[in-house]
Amino acid sequence: MTAVDKPLLTVGGNDAELTERLESELDAFNDAATGGVAHDEFSVRATGDDGELIGGLTAWTWGGLCGIQLLWVREDRRADGWGTKLLREAEAEAVRRGCDRMTVSSYTFQAPGFYERHGYAEVGRVPGMPGGHADVYLFKVLTAGR
Repeated sequence: MTAVDKPLLTVGGNDAELTERLESELDAFNDAATGGVAHDEFSVRATGDDGELIGGLTAWTWGGLCGIQLLWVREDRRADGWGTKLLREAEAEAVRRGCDRMTVSSYTFQAPGFYERHGYAEVGRVPGMPGGHADVYLFKVLTAGR
């Protein structure tokens, strides 16, 4: 008879080593399941003449899909159309990278209406966010003109 392995579960704070390992393992699993489709990341940055950040966007691409991770515009510049400029540039970059569709999530207190005005359609939502809000998932099919 052999000793029974008794796994140890621990709960802690942010664990960068664990996060890196999980990402590596899940990337390998996803690559095997999808045929090793290439994935990449990019960003779009808006800065003023003074060099100060106006806003920015980060995104990823994977197998023809582009996902927006973060889009933010400084509060005093939000009425100047920078969100639209950042989004359009990201969509153009996605097309250049071979993507034909985009996805993003936005809390109800953030900007789902902004994305809907730019052709994104709600495809799902997760209720129960703090303050009675929901996380809204949106999707858009890109065309040559976005």
